[in-house]
Amino acid sequence: MAKGDELVKYITERVVNYVETPKEIRKERAKPKESWSHLWFGMIPFSIGLWMKRIPTKRKRDKQTSSRLL
Repeated sequence: MAKGDELVKYITERVVNYVETPKEIRKERAKPKESWSHLWFGMIPFSIGLWMKRIPTKRKRDKQTSSRLL
């Protein structure tokens, strides 16, 4: 019975502490969630994304420039 009483006491302390803290402080403590790709694969998707942003993309020609070439 002593362990059960200790558990109830611990849970009630945690609940009272949570209820007494203001919402602003609780929101500050909350951590932003990581994206699933970062969580599952680490830094690899992030580094590939940075690498892909550096590579210049091929641009489609304007109608004006293509008509000049013909």
